[in-house]
Amino acid sequence: MTVASVHSVERTVHKTNEWLKDLDEELGIDERDDAWRILRGFLPVLRDRLTIDEGAHLAAELTPLVRGVFYEGFDPGHQPEKIRDADTFIARIGERTEIADPEEAALAAVAVTNVMARHVAKGELDDVLSQLPQPLREVLQPVEI
Repeated sequence: MTVASVHSVERTVHKTNEWLKDLDEELGIDERDDAWRILRGFLPVLRDRLTIDEGAHLAAELTPLVRGVFYEGFDPGHQPEKIRDADTFIARIGERTEIADPEEAALAAVAVTNVMARHVAKGELDDVLSQLPQPLREVLQPVEI
């Protein structure tokens, strides 16, 4: 293994930890394990609602480690999932993030979207959100900083 490849691994871990730190701050917690669980739960729900092409565009913006989470369990034969209402979407996020309270699940979804807004090109996040029905876009709309 070359030094450059080891550096790449260290860099992706560092950048992923930046995502988790930002998510901790968004959620007002200090627990990386919870931030990781929420990120791991949220990303596949979002991915499953996107077309394969849009999912690939978003994945290209993620760190390699986060990209692996994004694609874990991916089944291209079921893309995009036909969730159209906010309650079903939030319920799915709650199931995947292990957050029982729908209001907390919605807050977690916005928190992840806010973190993505910091780490993903604005145009790409806009493209992702534009693929979603209006009720889902309203749930995920990042807070302008």
